[in-house]
Amino acid sequence: MKITLSDLNTKDLATLVQRTITASDSGKYAVISNHPLFSELKTIYTEYDAVYTKSAFSGKGNDVASSDRDRDISFRALKNFLNGYRKMPSLSNYQFAEDLYQIFKLYDLSLDKMSYSSQTAQMKKLIEDLEKPENTQKLNALSLFPAFDDMKSKQNAFEQIFAEQAGANANLRNMKSASSIRKDLEKALRSYLNFITVMKDITGWELLYADINEVVKAAKNSKAAKEEKK
Repeated sequence: MKITLSDLNTKDLATLVQRTITASDSGKYAVISNHPLFSELKTIYTEYDAVYTKSAFSGKGNDVASSDRDRDISFRALKNFLNGYRKMPSLSNYQFAEDLYQIFKLYDLSLDKMSYSSQTAQMKKLIEDLEKPENTQKLNALSLFPAFDDMKSKQNAFEQIFAEQAGANANLRNMKSASSIRKDLEKALRSYLNFITVMKDITGWELLYADINEVVKAAKNSKAAKEEKK
């Protein structure tokens, strides 16, 4: 029952171990039940299986981008309204629009084009300033508080999804990589296969050996077929 485990790719190694465990754990072979070598193989494979197909990133990038667009649209809508209103002195409270527009200007009229982190920092300062009593009065006088509340809500939503993405990415980076535990898995599988090979002539072990040997042969044939195709 010879096979060069290091020649198998990540997925093929996982398949070989999974099939070995399934065959051994079928209930037909009491001799291997609760054996330390088999238990170790299953434990290491469980860890390997959890990481070998893991994504490099959380997959939340599209959600973050979409949330960022939402807050940009809300920011621009309020900014553009104030910019237009302040230019019409004939309208009541046009000076309020001018005052509020200057606050937008203070935190950069193009902050929607900044990086995620820079925009978030500036948006938080802008919102804090607009929440001052004298400014909320002006927003109310212009019937703009709902628009301001929408911008604040979109900013909060972005911060939440961005934090979720950062946390998910950090968790993925902290997970052991498949390559880091592959050696342990190869060692456990090799020990298990060697043990079954040694025991094959003992009553009760011959059928287990036959089953596992077929699994190993299938893995070798699959590898040979792939090489031939190449």
